Amino acid sequence: MNNRRRLLAAFGASALAAPLWSFAQPQARVYRIGFLTPDTLETRRPFVEVFMRAMHELGYVEGKNVTYEPRFANGDLARLSALATELAGQSFDVIVVTNSLAAEAAAKATRTTPIVFTAVADPIASGLAASLARPGGNVTGISNIIIELAGKQLQLLKETFPKISRVAVFVDSTTSTAAAYFGEAERAAKALGVEVLSAEVRSGEDVEKNVVALRKWRADSMWVLSTPTNINNQKLLVQIAEKTRLPAIYGADSYVEYGGLMSYGPNTPDNWRRAAAYVDKILKGAKPADLPIEQPTKFELVINMKTAKALGITIPQSILFRADRVIE
Repeated sequence: MNNRRRLLAAFGASALAAPLWSFAQPQARVYRIGFLTPDTLETRRPFVEVFMRAMHELGYVEGKNVTYEPRFANGDLARLSALATELAGQSFDVIVVTNSLAAEAAAKATRTTPIVFTAVADPIASGLAASLARPGGNVTGISNIIIELAGKQLQLLKETFPKISRVAVFVDSTTSTAAAYFGEAERAAKALGVEVLSAEVRSGEDVEKNVVALRKWRADSMWVLSTPTNINNQKLLVQIAEKTRLPAIYGADSYVEYGGLMSYGPNTPDNWRRAAAYVDKILKGAKPADLPIEQPTKFELVINMKTAKALGITIPQSILFRADRVIE
């Protein structure tokens, strides 16, 4: 079964299928939408399903006037360039990408096919846009502003665990915004009177290395920024927190679904829903160069009480009251 069929089967696309056309009716144009993501079908399935349903609400029905074709790198970042080139060489009307790594790969592969991203931290620093108001090229979409959210995430961690003083910050050095990520982390830490240590995970081999390093450093908490490589290694990062028994905050709620303690960040499904509106405008003739890059409008604090209980951690009621979602 090819990638497209696996995607449609997994997302339940049959529920969106259109009734059969009469042979007497004119053939409608069928738009082709490609997807490019560094991670896996498992990771992205809920969000792409949200996108497809939003497209359905806008009048695009799979099998009738739109088709979807995915390319998953499955965590192998070296494959992104080849997958992007593959998509660029075919007649897609729009390519939808997830984060900065996928967006940068797609932008290098084509300067003509419209590209819509759902979560890029800094489109200007990444070289994807001339400005937020007028991107100027073939790339536009929604920024996840996770660099700006860094201070809020650390503040929440400190409010929940006032005694923490040595925080291991997991940041992705491969991104064009790595320096900005860690710089913001250091500024936030200084303001709150805590020390930060930079850490990174690229494979399963890094799990035990980090467990040893964090214990040696006497880290008392973890802070996982939602960078592309971290997203690819969510389960491994949650494992590190479990093995060290450290309280941790993550930049996306998907970590909490895997057993992470708490997260604060943009509402990811909402970003994918809004991406559908961009695609709709482009299919109706708008140019990506003229579509302003938007920022998230919904943010969520999510807490996993199962994990808190397993770690013997008490979450203050003041934090629980502020939570948008609690996993019991």
